[in-house]
Amino acid sequence: MPLTMAKPGEINCIRRITGKDEVRQHLAELGFVVGERVKVITEIGGNMILQVKESRIALNKTMANRIMI
Repeated sequence: MPLTMAKPGEINCIRRITGKDEVRQHLAELGFVVGERVKVITEIGGNMILQVKESRIALNKTMANRIMI
């Protein structure tokens, strides 16, 4: 299921990253890698603020839909 389906406060494990190589590389540089835990801080219209590796990162809905939990 895509990360956009997660509810605020939930902690999930990343199972897969989809998209082109450039997109997957960009997300990996931000800390979104398979096996990493990610916590949803807030979500508004599919756009999310997430906590990954001790950092908070904002992702738009399109990028968040590339992360499968």
